[in-house]
Amino acid sequence: MAQSLRALKIVDTVATLNARISERFPESGLASVCTELLATAKKTDRRAKSVTRPNYVTWVSFVLLAAFAAYLFGQVVQDSLPWSQMQIDGDALDLTQAIEAFVNLMIILVGVLYFLSRVEGLRKRKKALDHLHELRSFAHVVDMHQLTKDPTAILNENKRTASSPVRNMTEFELGRYLDYCTEMLALTSKLAALYGERSQDTEVINTVNDIETLTTGLGTKIWQKIMVITSDEIEQELGGNP
Repeated sequence: MAQSLRALKIVDTVATLNARISERFPESGLASVCTELLATAKKTDRRAKSVTRPNYVTWVSFVLLAAFAAYLFGQVVQDSLPWSQMQIDGDALDLTQAIEAFVNLMIILVGVLYFLSRVEGLRKRKKALDHLHELRSFAHVVDMHQLTKDPTAILNENKRTASSPVRNMTEFELGRYLDYCTEMLALTSKLAALYGERSQDTEVINTVNDIETLTTGLGTKIWQKIMVITSDEIEQELGGNP
């Protein structure tokens, strides 16, 4: 278990983050987004498991087809080889025809099974990609919420224009807001990773990697803003204590 992600632990972490954001910024859009992320996180474990869960309808269909093929083979053998009136000259040819018919049935059966497995695989892939697309959307929404949170604007309040967005956060509040954004991005990436752990589909794994790259890149941009605030705080402390 130490080498795999635990969905319940991720959900608990998202729930704690949601509480922290709601307590500090109760009326913010980020709190609403985190609440939606929590609802999605609670469904992610079940969704990820459904991607790898075997479809019993497919296997039941295979068993029925195999039973039907065995029945047809029995009928062919019975019709081709009248055991009560066996003739040495015709038995070899009849047996060959029966085996050929059975082989043809098996080829058709394998083809049907392959078709069913492909359809099931494509269905699972589509479900996983739809869910991953939802997580990717969360990452972009988080990025939109931090887009106007510019620390340099707070440090230079006298340079506001008539069209400047409202900025009523202190440096500390802005730092916490941006920090919450990075945590949401990281948790979004971990939710996506649950699909990568449970799926061996190349396209699903590539999508998971793309989401990780996306969230890492967005998180790096946010951390650059946090470093601006941190640097200003350090300068103020040094300025006050020569």
